[in-house]
Amino acid sequence: MSILLSVHDLRAYYGQVQALHGLSFDLNEGSMTTLLGANGAGKTTTLRAICNMVRSTGAIQFEGKPLNGKSTENIVRLGIAHVPQGRGTFTTLTVEENLQLGAISRKDVKSIPGDIERMYDHFPVLKQRHTQQAGTLSGGEQQMLAVARALKQRPRLMLLDEPSFGLAPLIVRDLFGILGKINREDKVSILVVEQNAQLALEIADKAYVIETGRIVMSGSASEIANDESVRKSYLGY
Repeated sequence: MSILLSVHDLRAYYGQVQALHGLSFDLNEGSMTTLLGANGAGKTTTLRAICNMVRSTGAIQFEGKPLNGKSTENIVRLGIAHVPQGRGTFTTLTVEENLQLGAISRKDVKSIPGDIERMYDHFPVLKQRHTQQAGTLSGGEQQMLAVARALKQRPRLMLLDEPSFGLAPLIVRDLFGILGKINREDKVSILVVEQNAQLALEIADKAYVIETGRIVMSGSASEIANDESVRKSYLGY
């Protein structure tokens, strides 16, 4: 399995405050990888640094090519989609208008209607709400719309920041089931930051544990889930 994303000695800063202290990890093509850690550990900053949304140093390569120095817009065009915490949908636009905007940078405009239908296959509730303003959707529906918008870009890699935040447990289960399907069937690699460690480890292939801006543990998701310190700190047993 080839390496899709490679991060080496990543350091990130907010002003004079250093948030990441030399993170190094690889993400294999077709994988589902999770970053675990407490609030403030540096998980969100890692995703932002990959997309050049914070000041950082170190080497980041996507498909063997450096991302350093590229604008966030150009990184997206290379095939990396970022779904930030808070969803970021256009609340005054309808569901379908949001999906159409999700493909605004694409040149193959003829395929856009078919891709929208494919999103509706993944998220049937969005088809039911396609004329509804995004701001009137439930939290779970807005999260599904945010993911669908990112998928409209036909990314090779999707970065998800706390997709379960504020959602009911049943909705979270449904959402993660869909993400697993997207990973398997659409061959989209996924790097997910998640507070619900138990659920993330159930669907992920590999996991990294971050503490105070440093990776302190890594391994297969099953290895991490069975580690006693992880169970006590993140899984509650």
